[in-house]
Amino acid sequence: MVLDIGRTQVMAYRAAAQGLDRATADPAKLGVFDLGVQDTTFGTARLALAARLPEPLPGGEDPLADEETFALLWSVRGAPHVHRRADLPGLARALWPRSEADATARLAAERKALKAAGIPALDAFTAAAQAVRAVVTKPLGKGDVSAAVTARLPDAYAYDCRGCRARHVYGGLFQLVGLPAGVRHEPDTSPPILAPLEGRPPIPTSAKGVGAFIRAYLRLHGPATLAEAASYLGTSQAALRPEWPDGLAEVTVDGRRTWLPEDQLDALRAAPSPAYVRLLPTYDPFVQSRDRDLLVPDPARQKELWRILGSPGALIVNGEIAGTWRARAAGKKRLTVTVQAFGSLPRAVRAAVEDEAARMARVRGMGEAAVTYADT
Repeated sequence: MVLDIGRTQVMAYRAAAQGLDRATADPAKLGVFDLGVQDTTFGTARLALAARLPEPLPGGEDPLADEETFALLWSVRGAPHVHRRADLPGLARALWPRSEADATARLAAERKALKAAGIPALDAFTAAAQAVRAVVTKPLGKGDVSAAVTARLPDAYAYDCRGCRARHVYGGLFQLVGLPAGVRHEPDTSPPILAPLEGRPPIPTSAKGVGAFIRAYLRLHGPATLAEAASYLGTSQAALRPEWPDGLAEVTVDGRRTWLPEDQLDALRAAPSPAYVRLLPTYDPFVQSRDRDLLVPDPARQKELWRILGSPGALIVNGEIAGTWRARAAGKKRLTVTVQAFGSLPRAVRAAVEDEAARMARVRGMGEAAVTYADT
């Protein structure tokens, strides 16, 4: 039997599945870490965590500073993510391309050069991972690693950089092999300092556990489709289809066919209507779902939230994306948060926004926060 459900209930389900209800106090138990939480030099992973924990800094400490529990590294789509260390061996195999077609689909600028040189995409992943692992035997700056890796690989793996008049290994492939190469980032370094991952497993020779990764996507971002899961992973539907897992239930969302793990159907039906306000950072898991038309039905609003460069954070009001925000430091003690709402905000919501801004300021080591509103 196909379950028919509306988008409002889907949004409520995702908010709960991703921990926005602040029902989990242990950061390592947050479901979003099943896929990892994307990070930037602005510390977006910390802000994403603060939006989910009852207390953003238990005991006055940063939960992500627990290097025995968490690690920052290049993983999904080659982007920097924070992961549970215990998950890394399995994740490295799950993210490894499962076929030549899969490997080719994950490449970008380097695809043409490698093909012209007759280098299969899977071979390129292996060679690049081996080169990165051989270079990173101690902490090194990203630029130094890039230069050393470039020197180890054939010419087709690199391009001429006009800006610095040097030749570099393609950045996409370089970052895609970060996790399988066993390389992590030293915390709070920009540009990144890369270091060998402690106890790093062998470089994968084949993919394993892809189905479990897909299930995690559907559990956190579902009900969803094969196309959306493939987009999140950075590959094609054709490459991912053989790994589509069993035990999924078909769910119709406002007439659209999607899928959810069967064991999540009760949670979908019973998800309570959210009654809270959150300020989510750029790249927060909640805005990483690939069905943007469901997240923000208005195309004009989509353009405000997802920009080619410099996307803002998202204002969440009762489970809906109700605006965007940007923050800037005023000296070392004060954070100014500018909110651009998609409509009028009641006084109670504005008071909650101020509370969330104050929480954000504490995470960023500032004692004060001020909220202003831009014209819509």
